[in-house]
Amino acid sequence: MTARSALPGPHSSTLDLGGRTALVTGAAGGIGRACALRLAAAGAKVRAVDRDGAGLETLADQGRDLAGTVEPHVLDLTDLDAAELVAAGTDVLVNNAGLQLVRPIEEFPPDVFHTMLTVMLEAPFRLIRGALPHMYGQGWGRIVNVSSVHGLRASAYKSAYVIAKHGLEGLSKTTALEGAPHGVTSNCVNPAYVRTPLVETQLADQARAHGIPEERVLSEVLLQDSAVKRLIEPEEVAEAVAYLCGPHASFVTGTSLVLDGGWTAH
Repeated sequence: MTARSALPGPHSSTLDLGGRTALVTGAAGGIGRACALRLAAAGAKVRAVDRDGAGLETLADQGRDLAGTVEPHVLDLTDLDAAELVAAGTDVLVNNAGLQLVRPIEEFPPDVFHTMLTVMLEAPFRLIRGALPHMYGQGWGRIVNVSSVHGLRASAYKSAYVIAKHGLEGLSKTTALEGAPHGVTSNCVNPAYVRTPLVETQLADQARAHGIPEERVLSEVLLQDSAVKRLIEPEEVAEAVAYLCGPHASFVTGTSLVLDGGWTAH
């Protein structure tokens, strides 16, 4: 039920980002790593941003033989001024970095709530703010915000995550309206549960919150509302990001590209 799907070959969609600079946050693993490699394969000079320096070095090694380059930038996105500065001069911005904690509201630590909204909502605002002057100046830019099905639906015990993703949806739409006259598109990509360390570490928290064994969490909680009973692969999300950066998506802006296996069809 949760076996990996048969995916197309790596970097299958036509995309040429030669001469472009892309920035991907949360790039050391999971979706961010897949996006960084996908954009570098398309020829982009990728600024890979994460607080995990060792993970970024591994990513840089993996990207050495691609058409573009991967440049590690160790940065904690709670440093909002630094986040805005690192985005200057970028042509493609992928806001991907995220955190998760599963707790009932009455038990949710306020400091973690604050950190999650800082990293997942305020930092994307500052990154967009830093990137737009260059994009506006050249009349072209692509902003892709890695949201979630939780940007469209709520789940119990995920107050900070749901709030941050709903806010990111609004930020993305506002950016789209302001950016359209300047050739800048802004969209969200909304996956359901992706095979990443962030999801894997949720299993114990979800088991505790729902009072069931860990082995039942995947089928009874994570995939309960999905018609397609498997996790999404990070590379599938990266292909959706690549599509939104490509020439065939120039009229796609202010929307959400949903990869949820039929979750929101209910």
